[in-house]
Amino acid sequence: MESISYAYGTNHFDNDRELQAVLRHFWPASQEQWPRLQEFGAWAGRDVYEACYHIDHDAPPVLVAHDLDGRRIDRVRLSPSERSVLSQSAWITSPPYQHQGWPFHYALLYLLGDPGIGCILTITGQTAYALHKYGDDSIPGKDAIISHLLSGAAWGATWMTESQGGSDLGANETRATFDGEVWRLFGDKYFASGAGLTDYAITTARPDGSQPGPKGLGLYLLPRLTRQGTLNFQVRRLKDKSATRAVPSGEVELNGSEAYLIGQANHGIYYTLENLTVSRLANAVVAMATGKKSHFEVLERVARRHSFRATLQNHPLIRRDLTDFAVRSAGGLALAFYGVQKFDAAWTDRPPYTDRYHAARFVTHLAKNRTAEHAAAMTAMGMELFGGLGFLEEYAVSRWHREALITPIWEGPSNIQALDFLETVTRHHAHQGVLEEIHGYLTHAGTHAARLAQETLDNSLDHLQAMSGREAQWHAKNDLRAIADATQVALLYDMAEDQGERYAKLADLYATKFLQHQEYPFWADTDQDIWGGVVDE
Repeated sequence: MESISYAYGTNHFDNDRELQAVLRHFWPASQEQWPRLQEFGAWAGRDVYEACYHIDHDAPPVLVAHDLDGRRIDRVRLSPSERSVLSQSAWITSPPYQHQGWPFHYALLYLLGDPGIGCILTITGQTAYALHKYGDDSIPGKDAIISHLLSGAAWGATWMTESQGGSDLGANETRATFDGEVWRLFGDKYFASGAGLTDYAITTARPDGSQPGPKGLGLYLLPRLTRQGTLNFQVRRLKDKSATRAVPSGEVELNGSEAYLIGQANHGIYYTLENLTVSRLANAVVAMATGKKSHFEVLERVARRHSFRATLQNHPLIRRDLTDFAVRSAGGLALAFYGVQKFDAAWTDRPPYTDRYHAARFVTHLAKNRTAEHAAAMTAMGMELFGGLGFLEEYAVSRWHREALITPIWEGPSNIQALDFLETVTRHHAHQGVLEEIHGYLTHAGTHAARLAQETLDNSLDHLQAMSGREAQWHAKNDLRAIADATQVALLYDMAEDQGERYAKLADLYATKFLQHQEYPFWADTDQDIWGGVVDE
């Protein structure tokens, strides 16, 4: 592995100054956990890095349909490397339930950094989340199931997507019928991550007699085995994906499958959207982690490689690209953990939700959408800076771009994020509390860039609220991006208060590039603290 990756064998916590600064700022108690984060960062940079490359290239999950006795089992066979990584990382889903907070969970997920393994852990955590928060004693063995999910003794999944609707949950057709003892589900789930691995899934279905549309959906716990120990659903096939191969994604058929209602039937869509907030934050965090893996590879490459009688990192255009890495990495990670911080303060809220919960949703849409764009750009540039080697699958850097390309799609693509974001603004006015906070950071900074960010925030929100219907939807994605960018400028300025002047410089650079849409200023060429390489003497 040393021959195909520069980042392999390094400690991905010790080497990540952005993560350390973000944790100090958004999670002040984090330093109590730094020894565990350092230990996990060393493991992530060695065992996880190698195992995930191996899984992607040589050993993806394989569906085994029948056992030796001819019984249908629909179980995946995992490589020993994947089994080992999963068993050793399963515990990272548990900190929120041990009074250690969501920031600890998401910091560990970031260090793990692989979207495929991260997906398995996230959907398992979501299953535990729904049962912990809304499950009742009508679900047999609920507490034991939660314990097994949080320890790695069982794996979970979230099966919502159906072929006819995709992101439109209101178009779901899977129906639920109560037989007097359990619910019976009938339908197909088209993009079922964890298929063949999952022991317990949460899934949407429409109870008999319920209203059409999303508010007619209930949320159900779907065990892999029936009460008699037989297979409860069938996996039609696994998907052939460009990346995230560690997580087996398939198509699942429900033909009278036994299930248990979670919470109130008429609140299923709220529980589902709440779970989506959990996974959208995971998507944001892992997007930035994927970009950072590429960044790690690039920093070593440009320090080693020579062209035109100088190391690459001493050429102005390379330093410009490294500056772009640094600005995106700092801004995107700050936005992601700002969302985590908001969610950590609101996750115990239930329908009808409080203002703080809607504010967490508002920030989550900003973070999910913009971090995915950062990750795609960072990993594409990583390939380019490696030149032809960056396009060869035998080396580590190309995989990170393939992995990054799922992050704009998972958990609702940019159009869905824009629509849900628009709803938080026009219906819940969720932006008001956040806007007041962000304005405070910008007013305190008092720079030209800060004033530009304030104007961007105000103009974009005024623009959205002045429109309605189709016109508002037309502009929602562009305004979402502008608000996310202005928010990142504000967060970087706020980080400068306790993390140093570098973050004020990064805020200025971010505003120049993404608010003014101009090239980064030339002064960054001589500021090693910004672009992060080592100057040749």
